[in-house]
Amino acid sequence: MRHPVISCDDHLDMNQLPADLFENYLPEQFKERAPRVEVRDGRGVWMCEGESWGFWSGLPMQWSGPKPVFTAFDRGGIEDISERRPAIAKLRLEDMDRDEVYAHVIFGPVTSFNTPDQELTDACYAAYNTWLKDFCSVNPQRLIGVALLPNNPESAVKTLEHIIELGGFKQANLQIAMAEPRFEDPRWEPLFDLLEKSGIALSFHVTVFPGAMKAFDKYKGSPGATFLHVKMFLEQFLDPFVDLFAWGILERHPGLKVVIAESGIGWLPWVVEELDYRHFRLWEAEEFWNERGGIPLKMLPSELFKRQIFGTFQNNPTAVALKDFYGENNLLWASDYPHPDSVWPNSRKTIDEFTKGADPEFVRKITWDNAAKLYGIELPAEYQAIAAE
Repeated sequence: MRHPVISCDDHLDMNQLPADLFENYLPEQFKERAPRVEVRDGRGVWMCEGESWGFWSGLPMQWSGPKPVFTAFDRGGIEDISERRPAIAKLRLEDMDRDEVYAHVIFGPVTSFNTPDQELTDACYAAYNTWLKDFCSVNPQRLIGVALLPNNPESAVKTLEHIIELGGFKQANLQIAMAEPRFEDPRWEPLFDLLEKSGIALSFHVTVFPGAMKAFDKYKGSPGATFLHVKMFLEQFLDPFVDLFAWGILERHPGLKVVIAESGIGWLPWVVEELDYRHFRLWEAEEFWNERGGIPLKMLPSELFKRQIFGTFQNNPTAVALKDFYGENNLLWASDYPHPDSVWPNSRKTIDEFTKGADPEFVRKITWDNAAKLYGIELPAEYQAIAAE
């Protein structure tokens, strides 16, 4: 490929964040209650208000025996994860260069900053987003931060206003599995209005939360449990995805862009085609509905989908096979660095393999053009020179 590539789903997990992030970025009245790292049995653990938020990787750890789960770092030969490479801009950029990936779209922790105190919770989201802005400022064309939104409408709007004030963000992530109430509730309308007005895309990303993990308890230690992740991913996305169409959200907000990250893309065609069929069935009974105020859902779901929905994928030949269904502008390749599902540090090789025989212009769209347009990333000078040859 004679062009750079952009990965549209990468991560900064809770275990990699600076131990003093919240103490440094929270307002003074919350500093004593700030989430902080404590050492327990020789391991670093994030604690907040007496609750564990998961482990911290900043202390050296030794793993004895075979591993049940491999991360990208294991495959890439990085043994010392205490460096917290994803959260150190210089080291992250080095890993991107090793992978020959120009830019990362960086999602935050897949766990939530939730506490019993909504004010403290909202302050934690604001603190993380402010830190993320500073982190990405090292190279804002290569480090594309995705701000985090709390999971209720009022706090999400307040946080989005802060994100807009910070400036520089192109996308905000709502941890959809935790969001309450569902999208048919009019309380969400101010958020959709503000997203559309600001031009900031809304994203859904798979979330790790206690209820989901409990579902695995019965099957821990079983090889079959690995397959249950497929079900968990789809369960989190299906309801809110259908809600976007069923309640007219996309139709009322034509400027709203939605990115569905790490959900896979192969399941979407059947759902969208079925939505189109249900749309036909609805309008087939137009006379009935006209007596009850009419049908507000005018556009075909497939038309709305192509206009406003983007989907990320990793190692999926399906992306090429479904080119005609998606159109060329909706697909966004991702490496998922540094998660277990990631193709790092073999991204270029992976892209070459799953796009073998595909139109080079299509490959460029899904690995560069679409993301560059969505996130405002400029073609690096060295590639501009190649293009001019």
